[in-house]
Amino acid sequence: MSYCQVIVDITSGDVDRVFTYRVPKGMELCPGMRVHVPFGRMSRVEGVVVEMAESCDLPPARVRDVTDTLEDYPAIIPSMLDLAMRIKETSFCTLAQALRLMIPAQMRGQRICERTKEYAVLTIDEAVRGQVLASQKRAPKRAQILAALMEAPGGEMAMEEIRRQLGDSRPAVLALEKMGFVRLERRESLRSPYGAMEQLAQHDPELTAQQKDVLSSLLPAVDAGKGNFLLYGVTGSGKTEVFIRAVRRAAQIGKTAIVLVPEIALTPQMVMWFRSRFGEDAAVLHSRLSPGERYDEWRRIRRGDVRVVIGARSAIFAPLENVGLIIIDEEHEQSYIADNTPRYDARELARMRCEREGGVLLLASATPSMRSFAMAGRGDLTLLEMMRRVKNRPLPQVNVIDMRDELKKGNRSVFSGAMLDSLKRCMDEGRQAILFVNRRGYSTFVSCRSCGYTVTCTQCDVSMTYHMSEHALRCHYCGQEAEVPSVCPECGSKYIKFFGTGTQRVEEEVHKYFPGVPVLRMDNDTTRTKDAHETLLSAFRRGEARIMVGTQMIAKGLDFPNVTMVGIIAADAMLKLPDYRSAERTFQLLTQVAGRAGRAEYPGEVILQTYDPEHYAIEAASRQDYRAFYMEEMQRRKKALYPPYTLIARILIESEKEELAQAAAQSAMRQMEAFLERRAYLRKFIAALRVMPCPVARIKGKSRWQVTLKIVDKPICQEAVGKMSEIAQAPVEGCQCICQVNPSSMM
Repeated sequence: MSYCQVIVDITSGDVDRVFTYRVPKGMELCPGMRVHVPFGRMSRVEGVVVEMAESCDLPPARVRDVTDTLEDYPAIIPSMLDLAMRIKETSFCTLAQALRLMIPAQMRGQRICERTKEYAVLTIDEAVRGQVLASQKRAPKRAQILAALMEAPGGEMAMEEIRRQLGDSRPAVLALEKMGFVRLERRESLRSPYGAMEQLAQHDPELTAQQKDVLSSLLPAVDAGKGNFLLYGVTGSGKTEVFIRAVRRAAQIGKTAIVLVPEIALTPQMVMWFRSRFGEDAAVLHSRLSPGERYDEWRRIRRGDVRVVIGARSAIFAPLENVGLIIIDEEHEQSYIADNTPRYDARELARMRCEREGGVLLLASATPSMRSFAMAGRGDLTLLEMMRRVKNRPLPQVNVIDMRDELKKGNRSVFSGAMLDSLKRCMDEGRQAILFVNRRGYSTFVSCRSCGYTVTCTQCDVSMTYHMSEHALRCHYCGQEAEVPSVCPECGSKYIKFFGTGTQRVEEEVHKYFPGVPVLRMDNDTTRTKDAHETLLSAFRRGEARIMVGTQMIAKGLDFPNVTMVGIIAADAMLKLPDYRSAERTFQLLTQVAGRAGRAEYPGEVILQTYDPEHYAIEAASRQDYRAFYMEEMQRRKKALYPPYTLIARILIESEKEELAQAAAQSAMRQMEAFLERRAYLRKFIAALRVMPCPVARIKGKSRWQVTLKIVDKPICQEAVGKMSEIAQAPVEGCQCICQVNPSSMM
C-alpha cells in the first residue's frame, strides 16, 4: 500500500497544508503530478502530489483514495516544486497560489485540450497504385483524392488541405477508407504563436573585441554551471549576440536556457533573432498568446522539445529541466516584479533557479538598476562591460531644449523649433524617426481656466485623460469614461480647456506639420488586440510608416536600422511623481529611448525637451553617463535611507468605505508598534514607520491607506517584514489588505 501527500488547489490559508491520500492499486504516481481527490464534501478537487510515502499514521477510515490523474506525467517538475515552496516562504502566500504559477491557467479545470487534425493516409502499395487509380475512373472525386495522396509527401494529407484543393471530399474519402485504400487518423496539431518557421541564418556575425572579452568570462561559467553576472553595455553595443552565443554554449553541453524581456513588444523581435539561429529549438511564453498557443508552447517545453524559452516575466516558470543559463534583458525594468498575489520578483526567482539547478544568471542593461550595480560593486555580481557600440558607431548626439525659452519666444506648440528642424532633416534624408511621450491619449487633463477645476474620475483620485478619437474622457486606472463638459461643472465658465500632451495629440501635430508622411502610433490604446505589437513594429520596420509616436513600450530594446532621429516630448514628466525612484526611472527611460537612434551606419540625433534642464537625471541622460547619475543618486538615497540601503514594506489597505480603510490602517499600525515594542533589538534598524493615505487615495471606487516600514536590509529584519505580512493576511471586514516588499509603485 502506498500513500501520497497532496496540496489541494484551494487558495485559502485554512487548508494550506498537505493532506494524505491512498494510492489505488494500479495507479502510478510521483511528486508533481496533478490529481483529482475527494475533499470535504466535494467529490473531485484538483491537487498536486508533493510527496510519496510507504506508510501512514492515520486510521485507515480517515484516508481516502486518489480519484484519478489529470496527466500521465508530472506537470510540475521537481525544480518547480522546490521553487513553489520557496515562493510560499518569501511571498507570504499559500502553496496552492504558488503552484498555480507553474502551469497555464487554462489547465486548471481542464479548460484547454490538445488540438488535433484529421489526416488521410494512403495504404496501398506503390506497385499497385496505378491499377487502383485506374479502377476509380467512374468516380472522379475519389480518383482526384487518390492522385493527390500519391503526389503528397509520405502519401498523406490533412483533410482540411484536401478540402481546400478539391472541395467537399469527405464522402469520397470515407468511401476510399471503406475500400481499404485510405486510412483516417487524428494527430496532434500544435498551435504556433509566430506561424511558419523563419529561414535559419547561414552565418554568425563576426564578434567585436568587447563581445569576445565578455564571452571569455561568461562561457567558462556556463561550462562550470555557476556564476552571477551583470552585463552593463551601452545601447547598440551588441548584447543580444552575446546572449545568443551563451545560449548556444549551454545547448552544446546539453543544458537549456531562459531569456526574459520586460515588454511583450520586445518578445517578437527577440524570438525572431533566436528562431533565426535555433529554429524550432526556441519557444515563447507571454500573456498575449491565446490560451491554446500558451498551452501548446508549455507542452513543447515540458516534453523537452526545445532548448531555449523566450518570454516576459512569467516565462521564469517555464518547465525546462537542466537549466544552464537564465538571461534577464533590461534587468532594471519594474515589470519583472509581480504586484498581484503571489508577489514575486522574476530576477530573484531566476537567481534561485540558477542556484538550485546549476545555472548561470546574466542580468543585462544599458541602465542597470541601482540595486544590481551596487551588488556588482560589492562583488555579489560579476560586472561585465561593453562601453562601445558595434563597429565603434557613435552614440547619438543629444540636444537638450529648454522649453521655458520656447515659451518666451511665443512657441506654445508641442514641438520646439529644434525638434521640427530635426524631423524635417530626417524626412528629407529618407530616414525614420521616433517620437516619445509617456502619456497616451490626447491631453493629460481637462481643466477650467476660470476657477482651476480639473475633471477627475468619480472612482479614482486622478484626473481623466481626453481621448480625441472617441471624443471622451477616460480614467487610465479603472477605465471609466465620461463626456467632455462644454462648460465648467464647478463655476459654469465656458473656458474649459485641454492641458498636457498625450500620444494622440502628438500624432495630430505631426500630421499638421508633415502632411502626407505616414505615421504609426503605439500605445495601450493601439495594442490591445492579439499580435498588435508585432503587426505595428513589423510595419514600421518595413518602412510603411516614417514616424512612430509611442509611450515607453517603444523606448527600449527595439532595433530599427533606419531610425536616425528620436524626439522626447516631455523629458521631465516622471520627475515629480511621489516615488523615491522617479529620478532613476527618468534617467533610465531617457537613456533607453535615446538609444533607439543611430544604431546602423547613419548617425543619430536626439532632441530632448524639458522644463527642468538642470536636474541631475536629465543632465546625466543627455550625456548618457550612467556612472555620474549612479554616484549622485546613491548619495541622495544614502542620505534619505532609501533602497538599496534599506527595504520598504507596506501594508496596502483598500475599502469601499473611507472610514473602514483608515481604521484598518491605524489598527495595523498599532499592531506593528506593539510588535516592535517587544523587540527592542529591531528598533535600531528602523528608519521610519508611518500610517497615511496612499498618494492616489482612491482607485476603482476604493479608498486606499497604507502602513509603510522603512528598515535596514538585514536578515534579522525579515522578522519585521514577516509580521507586516501576518497582519495583512488577517481578515478585516470590508477591507482588502496586501503586503508588498519594495513595491514597483508607491502610488
